[in-house]
Amino acid sequence: MLGLRRDRLLILLLLGALLSADLYFHLWPQVRRRLARAGADKPRCSCPAEAPAAFPSPKPSTRPPESADKDEGSTQAAGSKLQRLFAHPLYSAPEGPAEKLLSGQEALRYYRRKVARWNRRHKIYREEHNLTLDSVMQLRQEASWLQFHLGINRHALYPRSSPTIDQLLQDTKDFSTISADYSQDEKALLGACDCSQIVKPSGVHLKLVLRFQDFGKAMFKPMRQKRDEETPDDFFYFVDFQRHNAEIAAFHLDRILDFRRVPPVVGRMVNITKEILEVTKNEILQSVFFVSPASNVCFFAKCPYMCKTEYAVCGSPHLLEGSLSVFLPSLNLAPRISIPNPWIRSYTFAGKEEWEVNPFYCSTVREIYPYSSSSRLLDIIDMAIFDFLIGNMDRHHYEMFTKFGDEGFLLHLDNARGFGKYSHDEISILAPLEQCCICDIT
Repeated sequence: MLGLRRDRLLILLLLGALLSADLYFHLWPQVRRRLARAGADKPRCSCPAEAPAAFPSPKPSTRPPESADKDEGSTQAAGSKLQRLFAHPLYSAPEGPAEKLLSGQEALRYYRRKVARWNRRHKIYREEHNLTLDSVMQLRQEASWLQFHLGINRHALYPRSSPTIDQLLQDTKDFSTISADYSQDEKALLGACDCSQIVKPSGVHLKLVLRFQDFGKAMFKPMRQKRDEETPDDFFYFVDFQRHNAEIAAFHLDRILDFRRVPPVVGRMVNITKEILEVTKNEILQSVFFVSPASNVCFFAKCPYMCKTEYAVCGSPHLLEGSLSVFLPSLNLAPRISIPNPWIRSYTFAGKEEWEVNPFYCSTVREIYPYSSSSRLLDIIDMAIFDFLIGNMDRHHYEMFTKFGDEGFLLHLDNARGFGKYSHDEISILAPLEQCCICDIT
């Protein structure tokens, strides 16, 4: 009798275990799905009713949505993730005194002369073309672009908690343009200037210099391809497209990593008819505008090659998305030097550089000044890590401000060939880190 009861007990335990398993693995998931559907329309937020001061509650925006703002996301957007990130105490850590790049009085005198010269040329141009004279340009000392220039120091392009950068991004996105012209790259290709020391013309991409109502300048790179379009496998890195949103993402990543070596970049929808064609004085630039069969306004680069209508960029019908990279101080005011990257890649179809075949290449670099004694090698490795994160294989040169000498910081310029293959990590970009086995973690 006792044995029979034990058998019944085992059966009851087995049935209980099966019922529990059925409840846990079958019935309970269905209940959770139904509860989730029932509460789908309710706001789900674990935040307290009143947000702490460091993370202010977002205010509803009254501005119409723009594709450039939606994807790249300015730090000006109230309650944006970047704004909340930069509110963290790590990004407001105190910084010691550092030598400034520019003398305030000297910079103001220089830019006042530039404004006066621009006003004279603008007046002559409008008189020659029988145009109505407009108001005279004035230099405002509180202009965000000027404060950005005055804030550059020995360690970075801007302080960690500088409100100037957020204002500069907003101004660059909102201010109207007063002039447009080709960049120095295109002018070098046309023989209009001797730019051999500062540009490496390619002619494959198109970029324009836009000047705004506060006399600030930015480099405009138009949208050339769809956001989800990857670089084709058959493309070499040196003929890859330049992506406007890569410039924007690279700036934000550089700021998140606390390098602060990429000039501020913001996305903007540009009316290429009103904000470029109607304000440019460059007759060559005016001549490359045309209307496509789809009634869209288009333009292309004027250079010895790759300059045909099939390489044009077009608005929809006038609006064109692009990136605007704020200019650094004039080379006359703050000279820069361009230096070949020791880990430069071969720009031929089959060639290889020494670092690609010699695993001990770093030992050779360490014997060369300034990599032998200064922090330059660590900066090169920092730049390689940054390039790896953005997937940029085109870092053939780097630039530095000459005023700071060998101890200055490296500028992370021209990042438009980054983010080309978001499904692939190019490990060879980390060659400086792999071969030298050192890293600056301060």
